[in-house]
Amino acid sequence: MKQYIIYAILGILMGFILANIGYANYDEIHKMFVLEDLRMLFTFAGAVAIVAVARLITLGRLPKQNKIMQPGLLPGSMLFGFGWAITGACPSLAFVQLGQGHVPAIMTLFGIFIGVSLYKKVHERFFMWETGSCSSA
Repeated sequence: MKQYIIYAILGILMGFILANIGYANYDEIHKMFVLEDLRMLFTFAGAVAIVAVARLITLGRLPKQNKIMQPGLLPGSMLFGFGWAITGACPSLAFVQLGQGHVPAIMTLFGIFIGVSLYKKVHERFFMWETGSCSSA
């Protein structure tokens, strides 16, 4: 239970920060995708650079993992990006927007849950690859 309370506090803190710096604002996200305002794009690129540097620093200290790229990674990533561009929210931002009282976030969350459920059914019927977890790609 203690772990869930810590996660809840961290989630609320993340939502508070994202809301206050404007990252849960649909207009800000739209400006990023149409390259009108590069502030958010540079922030994401900076985060990727920090992770890359951290990975280089830990190279050799972490066990090598022989993971293959799953066939659904590219189309799934494209669908995720399209959904983000259309709704102005990734899954965490949809919750932040809902917390801010933005009613359209309900439809975004509904779409996320429907998409995940639909993927599960389609994958079970048509695809044979291991789904693993987010980190297995």
